[in-house]
Amino acid sequence: MRICVIPGDGIGPEVIGAAVRVLCALAPDALITEAEAGWGAFERHGVALPAATLAAARAADAILFGAVASPSHPVSGYRSPVVQLRRDLDLYANIRPVSAISLERPVDLVIVRENTEDLYIGRERLEDDGATAIAERLITRRASARIARAAFDLARRRAADLGRPARVTVVHKANVLRVSDGLFRETVLAAARDYPDVAVEEMLVDVAAMRLAQMPERFDVLVTTNMFGDILSDVACIHGGGLGLVASANMGDAQALFEPVHGAAPDIAGQGTANPLAAITCVAMLLEWLDLRLPAARLRAAIAGVLRDGPYTPDLGGAANTFEVTESVLARLYTNFT
Repeated sequence: MRICVIPGDGIGPEVIGAAVRVLCALAPDALITEAEAGWGAFERHGVALPAATLAAARAADAILFGAVASPSHPVSGYRSPVVQLRRDLDLYANIRPVSAISLERPVDLVIVRENTEDLYIGRERLEDDGATAIAERLITRRASARIARAAFDLARRRAADLGRPARVTVVHKANVLRVSDGLFRETVLAAARDYPDVAVEEMLVDVAAMRLAQMPERFDVLVTTNMFGDILSDVACIHGGGLGLVASANMGDAQALFEPVHGAAPDIAGQGTANPLAAITCVAMLLEWLDLRLPAARLRAAIAGVLRDGPYTPDLGGAANTFEVTESVLARLYTNFT
């Protein structure tokens, strides 16, 4: 199997370095190619996603992506490399599972986010001599239909695996965005008719955000548009232990890219204290994508053991460093192998 590794910026190289160590332990025959992307690549080459990196990603069976530092102000020629990868590789489904790390609250949900359009197409312009900024939002029936199918198919698989009824919450703001979100809502509800075994409910995005914060245990699978999904998944990750623990997948029909939900965290970059577990969980998701179920299960068991017994990085209230947490995961893997 061919894996393209893109460490990126900030803590990306630290946590992806840890994840690659775990990947090599579980899949020693994997052919790993490292490529560059992000703000550092932009400063070196004038592009955030060099052509060689895109070619390496296209040639890979799966991509392991770290984090990139993107400026909050306009920079001529800069485009988010992960957004470009999602579009160029047609990785249309962003899958972000969240589960509770304690038994006090049985949270086990997945946010399924359309990944290729919405405001993220990047069509913005200034008018009125710079006094007015306009952004275009793109919602298509095709993209809405396929993200709906991805969500309903996932709900069915989860129902079979977990032994509970399948349920999908369709999140939108069609009461205000009647044309764009109206099209999304109409298309998803039409697709639902092909899944009579899946219970479907609708929820406005502001209500969904409140209920995700207050009562996340009521949700199973949520499906929504690109920007709403981006925001809601960060709200939901609070219940899974925070950004340092939540992994995500960007899936297409033939390829997938796996990335931790956290960003580049430049404030702690280089200190060796970043939590590597989200990146390591990406390895478990990557192995499952490649149908390597046994090593993926072993890795998930090792991660669960570390979450139960430690050691913990500072974001979880501990004093361990990235290396120590990674060593603990590897030690549990080796124990499981014997």
